[in-house]
Amino acid sequence: MKMIWRLAEKQPFALGFALTLLVAAMLTGALRGPHQQLRLLLGTGYESVVELGHWWSLITYVFFGNGLLELAISLVAAVVVLGFAERLLGTTRTLIVFVVTAVLGALLGILVQGFGVAQGELWSQHVRELWALDPFAPIAGCIMAASCFAGPLWRRRIRVLTLAGILVLLLYSGQPSDLYRVFAALVGLGLGLLFRPQPVDFTWRRSSHHETRTLLAAVVGVVAVGPVVTSFSGGRYGILAPLGLLFSPDVPSAGNAIDRCLLGNITRQCVHELTLERLGGVGPILVSLLPLLVLLIAAFGLARGRRFAAWVAIGVNLGLAALGAWYYGLLPSTGATFVWQPHASHYWEIAVVLVVSVLAPATVAAVLLLNLRRFPVRSRPGGPRAFVITTIASGVGLAALYVGGGWLLRDSFRPPVTFLDLLADVPERFIPVGFLRIERVSFLPGDWMSAALYHWVGPLWWIIVIVGVILCLRSAPGRVDQQGAERLRALLLAGGGGSLAFMATWEGNSNWFTQSGTTAIAYRVVNGVAITTSEPIGPAADGAAAVAEFATLCDDHGWIPVFYSLHDQWRATFDAMGWATMGVGEETVLRPRRWETTGRKWQDIRSSINRADRAGVRAEWTSFRALPVLLSLQIAEISEQWVQEKELPELGFTLGGLDELRDPAVRLMLAVDADDRVQAVTSWLPSYRDGVVIGWTLDFMRRRPESMNGVMEFLIAQTARMMSERPEIEFLSLSAAPLATSPQQGVTGEPSDLPARMLDFLGRVLEPVYGFRSLFAFKRKFQPELQPLIMAFPDAVALPAIGVALARAYLPSLSVREALAFARGLGESANSNNAGSHASASHS
Repeated sequence: MKMIWRLAEKQPFALGFALTLLVAAMLTGALRGPHQQLRLLLGTGYESVVELGHWWSLITYVFFGNGLLELAISLVAAVVVLGFAERLLGTTRTLIVFVVTAVLGALLGILVQGFGVAQGELWSQHVRELWALDPFAPIAGCIMAASCFAGPLWRRRIRVLTLAGILVLLLYSGQPSDLYRVFAALVGLGLGLLFRPQPVDFTWRRSSHHETRTLLAAVVGVVAVGPVVTSFSGGRYGILAPLGLLFSPDVPSAGNAIDRCLLGNITRQCVHELTLERLGGVGPILVSLLPLLVLLIAAFGLARGRRFAAWVAIGVNLGLAALGAWYYGLLPSTGATFVWQPHASHYWEIAVVLVVSVLAPATVAAVLLLNLRRFPVRSRPGGPRAFVITTIASGVGLAALYVGGGWLLRDSFRPPVTFLDLLADVPERFIPVGFLRIERVSFLPGDWMSAALYHWVGPLWWIIVIVGVILCLRSAPGRVDQQGAERLRALLLAGGGGSLAFMATWEGNSNWFTQSGTTAIAYRVVNGVAITTSEPIGPAADGAAAVAEFATLCDDHGWIPVFYSLHDQWRATFDAMGWATMGVGEETVLRPRRWETTGRKWQDIRSSINRADRAGVRAEWTSFRALPVLLSLQIAEISEQWVQEKELPELGFTLGGLDELRDPAVRLMLAVDADDRVQAVTSWLPSYRDGVVIGWTLDFMRRRPESMNGVMEFLIAQTARMMSERPEIEFLSLSAAPLATSPQQGVTGEPSDLPARMLDFLGRVLEPVYGFRSLFAFKRKFQPELQPLIMAFPDAVALPAIGVALARAYLPSLSVREALAFARGLGESANSNNAGSHASASHS
C-alpha cells in the first residue's frame, strides 16, 4: 500500500490513466474489448472522422483496448512507461503532451489516409474502413517528449527503442493505429524540444562501445520480433508483411478452400490450399518460429560483445533476404502462383513492398558487418568451426534420415512417393511453412509415422542449431580457454605482475604460460605486433626466463614482441638482452599507512572533503554486482555522457570501461548524494599476495558534468582513508596517464631521441581530446610516489609498426573517416600552434 501511495504522489496522472483503462474495460468487456456498436462510436479512423463526423473519437479512442492481452500490456505501459515520462516531465506537462499527441497523432494519420484515398493508393484503400482503439499512441508521445529531459544514455535508448518498436508495428502490421502511434511519437518529440529549457543539440553524439552494442542488439531483436507480429496480427497491411508471411505458420482453412471450390473456383490455387490444410500442427509452427528464436539469441550475444553472435545475426538476416528474393522475385518470374493479385495500376506499389522486404534484413546484415569491430569478444578457439561442421553434418544426416525413412514408408504417403520425390522435397522440410504457399505439394503423409518424419525433421535441425549457438556464445571467449583463465587467476592470487597485472583478465587478451606453468604473460597481437598488457605474472626469479621464452614464441610466429607498461626495475633485464627501452609514462602510487591530509599541499583535498560533507554527498565502497539496478543504470548514464564529450572513440587496452566493472573482484567507490543519485564513480583493481589483497589500482573514473567541484578528489581521498585503516594494504595506485610524465624523467628525452620526441608530440596533440597530461597533473595533487613505466622492444626499426599497433590497441574501433578527421584536426592544431608561436615571438 505504501508503494502505491508513493507512486500516486510521483505519477498521479499515469496511475489515473491506468485506473481509467481498467474501469473502461470492466464496463465494456475486458475479454474482447468493446462490442461492435460501441467500437464504432468511440473508435477513430478515416471513416469515423471524415465520413461519419465522429470528431470526439480523436480522444476517446485512447481509453479502450482490443482485448485482455492488450489491456494487460497497456496497464503495464501506463504505470511504467507513462509513469517514467511523468516523473521527467511533471504532471502538468504530461497531461498536455498526452492530449496533444493523442489528438494530433490520430488527426495527422487520418489526413495521410485521406490523401491516399484521394490518390487511389492501395494501403489507404484497404484500411479506410478500419477503426482504431489504441491507448499506446499518447504513451509513445509522452515518453518521446520525456526523452528531451533524460540524460544522454536514456535519451538515446528511449528514442531508438520507441521509434524502432512503433516502426516495426507499422511496417509489419500496418494497421491505422500503427500509423497514429508514429505521428504521436513525432509530435511528442517536438513538444519535448519546445518544453526543454536548455539549448538542444541535434547532432548524433558518439556512443560508447557498450552502448553501441546494446542498441545494435535491440535493433536485431526488433527485426526478429517483426515477422511474429505479422504472423499473429489480425491484419497484414504493412510494407514488410510479405517478409513476415515467410514465417507464418498459418495455413488456409479447409472450409474456406472447399467453399471457393464449390462456388466453381476450381483452380490450381484451390487444390493447392486444400493440400496445405494438411500441414497444420506443432512441427510446422516450430519450423516457422525457431529461426526467429536464433535471431533473438544472437541479439542477446550482441549485447555482450560476442563476435560469433554478430556472424549468426548476419547469416540469418541474409537468409531472410534470400528467402524474400526467392519467394517474391525468382519464383514468380518462373511462373509460380503469386499470392497477391492487385490491379495493374498498383503494380508499382507492390514492387516497392517486395523490394523493401528484401532490403530490410539485408540492410541489418550490412550494418552489423560494418560494425564487427564493436564485437571484440571471440568464442573459444575451434568453437565456431565445430558449430559449422555440426550444423552441416546434422543437416545432411537428417536429410538422409528423411529420404531413407521416407523410402521405407513410401506407401504411407498419399500418393506413394519415389526416391526422387523425397530427394526434391528435402529443402522444404527446413524452411518456414509460408514458403510452401507457392510450391505445389506433391504428396502428404498418410499415417502417424510418416507424419512424424515429414513434420519433425526441420524442427530437430533448428533445435540443433539453437543449441550450437548457445554453446558457442557460452564458451570462454578471448582467452585461450576456461582452464587458462583459471590458471591466470590462480597466478594473480599468488602474487606477481605488479600493480597493473589484473588487466590481464580483461577480454581481448590472450594468455601465454611458460612450460613450467609458474609464469603467465598476457598479450594481444595487433598488425603482427604482440603487445603485452603488463609485466610477467609469476615469481620474480622466473621473470627473465619468461621474457626470453615469450620472445622466442613471437619469433616463431613472426610477431614483433613489445613489453608495454613495465616498471623500471625490468630495464636491466632488457638491457642484458640488447633490447631498446623508452619511458611511456609514470605510475602514481600512494602509501595508505602514511596517509594524511595536513599542510598547505593538501588544501584542495581537504576542501573537497568538506564540500562533500556540506552537500550531503557520501562515499560508498561496493561492487557492480551488489548495486541496485537504479544505481547501475546511473553509472552507465554517467559513462555515456563522458564518452559523448570526446572527439575520438572510447579508449581500450589498458583503460577499462563499463564491461570491466562487472568483474566480481573489482571494487567501486561511488559518490552518492542525499537523493541516492550517483555523482561520480571510480573503479579499483586488486593486487594480491598469497590470496590476500595488498593493493588497489585506480582504473575507471567518471563524473556527472553537473556534480560538485572536487568530487573525484573526494572519492580518492575517501578510498585512501579507508585503506589506511586496513593494515594489509601496502599501496594504492592511481595508475598512469599514458604519454604524460614529469619533466624530470619524462618521455621527451634529448632532441636527438626521435622515439621520445614522437611520444611527446603524440601526448601534446592528444591532450585536447583525452587530457592525459591534465589527468597526470590531477593525480599529482595527492603527493604520490612517481614510478616510471617503460616499453621494451627488440629493434628501433620496428617503432613505426609498434606505434600503429599501439594506436589500434587503444582505439580498435577507430574508423578511416574518424582517423582522417582527427588528422585534419591535428593539422589545424599545428597551424594554430605555429601561429600562436609567431604571434608570441612578435609580441616579445
